[in-house]
Amino acid sequence: MAIQLEKALMDYPQQRAGAARYPQGVDQSDRRVPINLRQSGPTPVEMLISTRVRKSPYWHLAVEAGCWRATVYNRMYHPRGYVRPEDGGAMVEYESLVHDVTLWNVAVERQIQVKGPDAERFVNYVITRDATKIKPMRGKYVILCNEEGGIINDPVLLRVAQDEFWFSLSDSDLELWMRGVNLGMGYDVTIAEIDVAPVQIQGPKSEALMVDLFGQEAAEIPYYGLMAGQVAGHDVIVSQTGFTGEKGYEIYLKDATLHAEDLWYTVLKAGEKHNLRVIAPAHHRRIAAGILSWGQDVDQETLPFQCNLAYQVPRNKEADYIGKQALERVREQLDAGNPPFRQIMVGLRFGGSPVTDYANDFWLISAEGQDEPIGYVTSPWYSPELETNIALGYVPFEYREVGTPLTVHLPPEYAAADGSTDVSADVVNVPFRPSVNPNARERARAKGIDFAD
Repeated sequence: MAIQLEKALMDYPQQRAGAARYPQGVDQSDRRVPINLRQSGPTPVEMLISTRVRKSPYWHLAVEAGCWRATVYNRMYHPRGYVRPEDGGAMVEYESLVHDVTLWNVAVERQIQVKGPDAERFVNYVITRDATKIKPMRGKYVILCNEEGGIINDPVLLRVAQDEFWFSLSDSDLELWMRGVNLGMGYDVTIAEIDVAPVQIQGPKSEALMVDLFGQEAAEIPYYGLMAGQVAGHDVIVSQTGFTGEKGYEIYLKDATLHAEDLWYTVLKAGEKHNLRVIAPAHHRRIAAGILSWGQDVDQETLPFQCNLAYQVPRNKEADYIGKQALERVREQLDAGNPPFRQIMVGLRFGGSPVTDYANDFWLISAEGQDEPIGYVTSPWYSPELETNIALGYVPFEYREVGTPLTVHLPPEYAAADGSTDVSADVVNVPFRPSVNPNARERARAKGIDFAD
């Protein structure tokens, strides 16, 4: 093992040279824990597969479908690749997403149930949006903030009954936090993870596949609408949601540890005539749609006003919620032209070779013609439709305007044709292209409405 590791390190000299400290040039003095900006490149170690990280009910089925790599998300193994690089990799998976239909194992979206007479009151206290406006069998994309206004999770919230909500989690442990909140508040609710595991059905042929599985009623589900149904005789909840901006659905299987194989194989069989492919979550498409990834684009020290989520903080919600006072103070400062934060998220278009795989570090951003880093890229990828690299990233507030020229410092594998790793970039609007299912921010922009209203 030691010999293998030594050889791996020899194969990655930039690993040894660049694994020192994150650059001090990016001002992060407004954070308690600075973003780790080491330009360390690949990490040549083998991930340990052990019992302390959970395997989802679909894990063995993903492996059977060709999964060759995974990450850890919500303390579960999460498939992140089925087509190997030598066969085209993630870009081949992308083609299936934008032309046909795809199946994703997203059981890592753990389902936390809040149930009881005070379920609506409790949920309204922990989310920034107004839970009273979410009717049974409807859902919403929501955020939960700490007392300082930092985002601690951005789940899809499903209201499956008058007295029952499911939080479909992004990558942070919300159950323990919500239990702690309720110890002090004493709402009459139960809070617990339940044996429900979702899969996503995404792509332009997703509606046709869902009609084959559930009948014509599936075609009538509105965006963020829910429907109860069965697959292979097992109860599910279906939502018209997804991580792409494409037309898509999620199927939440109840008692998933018992029935995962029945659902998976039934969907595969029904998908044959639609050219279904099992793929990993398509981050290239979610970036184009402006969909954020918690832990990558935002964390508990990120305010909604920093990352295009101002619309999640309504001006007219009368009920109190965690973080309300802090967020209202921030809005007042922004309205007065005095932002209380240094960095703000922008969309970027940049040069270099096509970025066709996950970035393993936060790439640095400088002002045009300068070397001193002022910001960093969080989520880069190549967009086939736009024929350019695109990214989400953070820059100082004064660099936020569309058209602002910048420089992105790339790792050697994505150097430009002339060998340069310092490539031109400019700030662009987010989303980068229209979505099939536009979110609230896109709809507001189309109507000329302030995102924060």
